[in-house]
Amino acid sequence: MTEPNGAQSLIRTLVDAGVDVCFANPGTSEMHFVAALDSVPEMRGVLGLFEGVVTGAADGYARIAGKPAATLLHLGPGLGNGLANLHNARRAHTPVVNVIGDHATYHKRYDAPLESDIEAVAGSLEGWVRRSESPGDIGADAAAAVAAAQDAPGRVATLILPADVSWGEGGRVAAPVAPRAPRPVEETAVKNVAEALTGDEPVALLIGGGACFEAGLRAASRIAAATGAKVFAETFPARLERGAGLPSIERLGYLAEQVAYQLDGVKHVIVAGTKAPVSFFAYPGKPSDLVPEGARVHTLAEVGEDVVTALNDVAELVAADTEPVLQEPSRPAVPSGPLTTQNWVEVIGALLPERAIIADEANTSGLLLPAATAGAPRHDVLTLTGGAIGYGMPVATGAAIAAPDRPVLNLQSDGSALYTISALWTQARENLNVTTVVLNNHAYAILRLELQRVGAESGGDRANALLDLSRPDMDFVKIAEGMGVPATRATTAEELSEQLARALAEPGPHLIDAVVPPLL
Repeated sequence: MTEPNGAQSLIRTLVDAGVDVCFANPGTSEMHFVAALDSVPEMRGVLGLFEGVVTGAADGYARIAGKPAATLLHLGPGLGNGLANLHNARRAHTPVVNVIGDHATYHKRYDAPLESDIEAVAGSLEGWVRRSESPGDIGADAAAAVAAAQDAPGRVATLILPADVSWGEGGRVAAPVAPRAPRPVEETAVKNVAEALTGDEPVALLIGGGACFEAGLRAASRIAAATGAKVFAETFPARLERGAGLPSIERLGYLAEQVAYQLDGVKHVIVAGTKAPVSFFAYPGKPSDLVPEGARVHTLAEVGEDVVTALNDVAELVAADTEPVLQEPSRPAVPSGPLTTQNWVEVIGALLPERAIIADEANTSGLLLPAATAGAPRHDVLTLTGGAIGYGMPVATGAAIAAPDRPVLNLQSDGSALYTISALWTQARENLNVTTVVLNNHAYAILRLELQRVGAESGGDRANALLDLSRPDMDFVKIAEGMGVPATRATTAEELSEQLARALAEPGPHLIDAVVPPLL
């Protein structure tokens, strides 16, 4: 049996460590990795036409699968093209293993046109970065990358693979390396939080990370029922389990004004698996810190600590005999009439199937979605953790590959859809069960809102032109069909209901262009 080259030992090591999907947009430097896919058939290669689709799909895959996928990107510019959705993955604490091809070691000194500082770009992700120096090292480096990606709470690991290291003989397959488990929470933190909860002053409990799964939700609900504490999930959880039979936990608002209302009168803010709330942006004359003035912040569990065990420990102290409050099954009636920002969400709530995965990038059009789906069958919601738009279609793609037996519903605003719309081609190529509903309001409505909130002078024609998407109007039906995805257009609630029901019943991807008025 011939000795594997570097690329073969890399892929075999990844597969042995449980990484058996690679989202790829390769170039010349990665061709030996591509060729090695035939020698390791357990690795599934999935082609994306843009690096932002590749990295977003890896994010969505890991959020649902609970383990990393690999990406294959071409040099520093390829990594740069994928950076926005890697930023979202970083904020979601998603485990991702990036494989970044580079020039051959002896070629770098010639400063070829695509030469760049890959380590500097990867370093901005605050994860793990290593360059393989020889074919014999790459297996051990790959095993270390997989473990590093899965170190609690999860992070982006980037392995830089020079072309000659990839094609060189002498590769060695390495055994998997165990990642670091979540750190236990100190007993004193549990006791201090229990004291705050049983005092006389109002308390808010803010949960994030693993606490947004069933066990954490149930513990938080028990605490709230026993103590009267307000419980909120972080604004953009990586994955939030919702629906009938689970506690219904309100998310903290996006706007600072919403958070001020939610936390009004609170004297103690307990953070568990997340951070204390801050404003997404600075606004003239308004605070950045959204903890109410005079309130005390208590940290039950830092990000990366065992938040679920900590919440259960607190619940045993303050709510030993208390059961969680579970959401009763309920659905809105199917509405009628022209589509609005109020009634399209009722269509979703009325028709959402069992075990659905929602990739939510509806933005301003989706403000009423949580209320409309609270009592729907149990489902998962994936949100825009890092705020870098263009995440929805790629994340839905990765989620569908991670869970081929579950329906994936991508609720997608029109402006952000265009960042990564080539994800539709990958969905068609892989025949994925993704239904995309584009909320088409012909505007960057969120920016119209922000233009007012930052205190800028009222926008004139030139300013408003930069926030308008109607000149020319985009035909999402034609765009989708051009990428191999069946598509329809809905302008009424009846049309959306009929088209959504049909799309969910048929295998493969579908797109619905849902025309709604802008919020502003």
